[in-house]
Amino acid sequence: MYSLLLMLGVGVLAGVFGAILGIGGGLIVTPVLTLMLGLDIKYAIGASVIAVIATSSGSTIAYLKDEMLNLRVAMFLEIATTVGAILGAVLTGIVHATFLYFLFGALLVFTTYNMIRKLMNKNSDTPNVKADALATKLNLNGSYYEKTTGQEVDYQVENVPGGFSMMFGAGFASGLLGIGSGAFKVLAMDTIMHMPLKPSSATSNLMMGVTAAASAMVYFFNGSIKPGIAAPLAIGILVGATIGSRIMQRLKPRFIRMLFVPVMFYLGIQMILKGFGVTI
Repeated sequence: MYSLLLMLGVGVLAGVFGAILGIGGGLIVTPVLTLMLGLDIKYAIGASVIAVIATSSGSTIAYLKDEMLNLRVAMFLEIATTVGAILGAVLTGIVHATFLYFLFGALLVFTTYNMIRKLMNKNSDTPNVKADALATKLNLNGSYYEKTTGQEVDYQVENVPGGFSMMFGAGFASGLLGIGSGAFKVLAMDTIMHMPLKPSSATSNLMMGVTAAASAMVYFFNGSIKPGIAAPLAIGILVGATIGSRIMQRLKPRFIRMLFVPVMFYLGIQMILKGFGVTI
C-alpha cells in the first residue's frame, strides 16, 4: 500500500514538473525508483518511458485546447528526431559514446549559461519579431494567449535549419545513448529557433510522447515495463500533467526559465560525468 501511494505521489510530482518544463517525468521517476525503492535500472527506464507518454498525453490535451503548442513545428521537427533516433539505434556500438556525452553535456551547460543571461536581461521574453522566409513558407509562425498579461502574443520562428539540425542530433543521441531528449527539444525551439518559452515547453510535451511511444513497444516486449509499477505511476502523472499544464499558463516566462536553469545544469553535468564513466 505504501509503494502504491508513493508511486501515485511521485507520478503527480513528475507530471506537474514535466508539463511545466516540457522535459518528461524521467528526471524525477528514475532516481526515485532506483535510489528510494531499489528497483533495477532496467525497470526504472521502462517506467520512465511510460512516464513520458503519460506526461505528454495529460498535458497535450490542455495545451491543444488552449492553443499553446505549435502543432506544425512539432510535426516538422519530429521528422528530424525520428530519423536521428533510428540512425543512432543502428550505429549503437559503432560510434564511441564518450565523445557524445561530453558534447551534449557541454551543450546543456552552455544553454544554462545562456538562460542565466536571458534572466539577467529583463526584456529577454519580449518577442523580437524577425521575418524568416523558410518559417513563413512552412507556415511555422504562431501565436498564443499569455494569461499573465491578458494579451495575444504573435511570434516568428527563426533559424529553422539550425533547429532541425539540433533535433536530429537530439534524436541521434537518444537512440545511441538511450537518453531522454526533452531538454534538447526545448533548447532547439527556445534558444535556436527563438520561439517563446511557453510554446516551446508545450510543443516539447507533444513531441516527447511521439518519440516515447515509438520505443515503448520495444521495452514492453523485452519485459522492462512492469504493469504494477507503470500503472499507478501513469495515473499519478496524468493527474499531475493536467494540473501542471494549468499552472504553467499562469506562470511568468521568467519564473519558468528560473526553474529550467538548475535542471539544465544538472543534466549537463550528469552527461559530462557519464563521459568519465561516473553516474550520479
